[in-house]
Amino acid sequence: MKQKILVLGGPTAVGKTELSIKLAEKLNGEIISADSMQIYKQMDIGSAKITKEEMRDVKHHMIDIISPEQEFSVADFKELGEKSLKEIINKGKLPMIVGGTGLYINSLTCNVTFTESEKDEEYRAHLENLANENGNNYIHAMLKEIDSISFNSIHPNNRKRVIRALEVFKTTGKPFSSYNAGDEFYRTDYDVFYYVLTMDREKLYNRINQRVDIMINRGLIDECIELKKLGYTSDMQSMQGIGYKEILYYLEEKISLEESINLIKQGSRNYAKRQLTWFRRDPRCIFLDKDKLSDEEILAKIIDDISNK
Repeated sequence: MKQKILVLGGPTAVGKTELSIKLAEKLNGEIISADSMQIYKQMDIGSAKITKEEMRDVKHHMIDIISPEQEFSVADFKELGEKSLKEIINKGKLPMIVGGTGLYINSLTCNVTFTESEKDEEYRAHLENLANENGNNYIHAMLKEIDSISFNSIHPNNRKRVIRALEVFKTTGKPFSSYNAGDEFYRTDYDVFYYVLTMDREKLYNRINQRVDIMINRGLIDECIELKKLGYTSDMQSMQGIGYKEILYYLEEKISLEESINLIKQGSRNYAKRQLTWFRRDPRCIFLDKDKLSDEEILAKIIDDISNK
């Protein structure tokens, strides 16, 4: 019998948090957060980080694990996440991976290794210079011809990952996305139950817009002011997150507050679209439509699947 793992994915603002807590309570689970922003300390409002009250005593892993000035890769996530997996399993509890960062989810549930063996420092420096001179969109466009899947799944502002994708193609001759393909990729020691929450696009976009307004009202600007005082700048990996870079642009008087809020909403909607594209490519995903199923029905289905298979 393989160890069961429950994965609950979905786009930003679809409602993963509340449902995951209910599942953890019912299934004796602990949660590994698969969110590329919630790993950072001091970045709570803009990342929509779960609060202690919302956790309801359900233990969470991979939240608040590094400072904003630190670099963090998917290889780092895999290393730390696997330790959390073993810890949860050793307690006799159900590991639950919850979040919207598909690459983080895959790092723990797929047959994948992240190696730095293929490096071309000279080419990296060349790409950095191109991006500095022409903007992130310039090097992102270079991906379109060689790897359309990576072009569509990696945000132009994720410069580090764009450069890595270009570097992998140059050093191996294979598209970065080809390492996420084939039956062998999904072969794992675990029995993975993978669910993705969806809803009507317009409804989701409205929820995203409302959540951004709530973040502003809760003090996102003050949070960014404090981060800026601590010396964190817009060129750091952490500050490239949606919600942070736009407010920093406002604080640097590059754009108005209204423009920054609109950019956060637009960036979040675009991110949700990319997340859904990512999940749809994964043959393991079972999609649960929140317009057709109540939370109670979703809970009942997942619990029945986990308990009886």
